[in-house]
This record gives sequence, C-alpha cells and structure tokens, in this order.
Amino acid sequence: MRNLWIFISRYNAFFLFIIFFVIGVYLTVKNNSYQRSVTLNSTNEVVGTAYERLNIFKRYLNLGMVNDSLAAENAKLKTKLLSLTTVDSAKDIKVIDTTTNQQYTYLAAKVVKNSITLRNNVMTINKGTLDGIEANMAVISPQQGVVGFIRDVSPHLATIQSLLHKDTKISVVIKKNNAIGSLVWGDGNFDIKKAFVKEVPNHIKMSVGDTIVTSGFGKFPAGILVGRLSKTNIATNDNFLSGEVNLFNDFGTLQYVYVIKDKLAKEQETLENPVKPK
Repeated sequence: MRNLWIFISRYNAFFLFIIFFVIGVYLTVKNNSYQRSVTLNSTNEVVGTAYERLNIFKRYLNLGMVNDSLAAENAKLKTKLLSLTTVDSAKDIKVIDTTTNQQYTYLAAKVVKNSITLRNNVMTINKGTLDGIEANMAVISPQQGVVGFIRDVSPHLATIQSLLHKDTKISVVIKKNNAIGSLVWGDGNFDIKKAFVKEVPNHIKMSVGDTIVTSGFGKFPAGILVGRLSKTNIATNDNFLSGEVNLFNDFGTLQYVYVIKDKLAKEQETLENPVKPK
C-alpha cells in the first residue's frame, strides 16, 4: 500500500492531467451538440468494428463444425442422387428406384492423418466399424476423384490404402470409347499429381486430354472421375498401350472423403470366389 501511495505521489501531475482531461472531454461532449454527435458516431463505428472482428473470429472457430455438417449433407445428397439416376452400359437411362434397393450409399468422413511422400501412402479417417465401415470399401473425394480402398478398421477409425500406393490397382476406362485399362501409381515417377493407365489394348486410339474414369468392374461404381491423359503410347515390353494421367484429386489438400458402401459387394464376392469343399 505504501508503494502505491509513493507511486501516485510521484506521478500525481500526470494523474491530475488525466482526470481533468476526462472531465473536460465529458463537459465538451455534454454541452455541445456537434461534439456529442461526432463522439457518438465514432463510438458506434469502433464498437461496430469490434463486433465485426469478433463475429469473424467466432465463424473461424466454427469452421470445423460447419465443414463436418456440409460433408455429411453432401453424402446424403450423393446417396439420394444415386437412387434417382443409374448408368446403363448400353445407354444412359433414368431409373426411379427406392433407397432400400439402390446398390451404393455414401458415408462422409474426415481425414485425420495423411501421407503423400512415401512409396506406400496411407491415410486415416474418423469413421470405423461402428459407422458401418468395412475393409476393401472404395473411397472417393468430394470432387468424385478416386482416393483408394479401406484397409484396416477399428471401432472409431479406419485406414485407407491411398491411390498413391504401389499395391493399389484400379480398373478404369477411357471415357470416349470405354477401352478398359488398369490405373497404377509410381512406376518410377512418384509424382502425387500423376498416375499411369496400363494394359490398354493396342488397337485403341489414345489421345492427350482423354478423360479416364472407373470402369465399374471393381469396388468403385462406374464413371467415377480419375484424371486426364497427359502422355500417350508410353513404351512398354508387352503388347498393350500405356499412358500418363494427370489426376483430378489433389492428395495434399484432402480434408474430407466419401466411403462408398456397396450393398452387393459380399454377394458378388461369394459368387465369384465360392468356398471349395474339402
């Protein structure tokens, strides 16, 4: 307390100036309409700016919640779209179907870990067996680019074997002519924006700019976007054609993905790989 009084007595002139200055400003504003108007307008501007900055900060803090909500809503819309339209291999037709009979549904998930610099890249998402996730399910991005396959699953989490993995191989087609091939990554060039389409029949004409999509012969539904051909007729030691593909997905910025649940996956697997009697 003694130190406080010493401090005040030492700087009493400054404190007296502050007190008289405040009183002077108060009297000026109170007794002059022009100064009062200017002061009120300035105060309102300062307070308004402060509230605006505060609201921006609050919106920033809520971005994660908003993104989660949007991802879930998009998954519902994609699932609903599948119930209204399907693609026939012979022609495009619209089929009115019920949700219970449609083959594919989407589940939104958030990426909690992602690697892109390894030879075998894996990512982790925040959904698991409690959400209906199972191994080998296909995964795409919000832009419908191919991401990879579910590998290991726990109750609340799952890992994805990324397209950027030496063991990932996806059945694709050249969209303009339905020529089938296989999509792989790497092949000596580990660029996260490029992959290679191989095993295309050598009588097929491949052109730079051709769109590559999934064939529907694997875990992915037909027509999921993959990328565009950037190089064609790459030399190989077999009788097939190969090409370089610029991927639509940017794996370095993935925050959300969609896991595709195939209602007929187990039935198809059982049919194609029957258990042989001993």
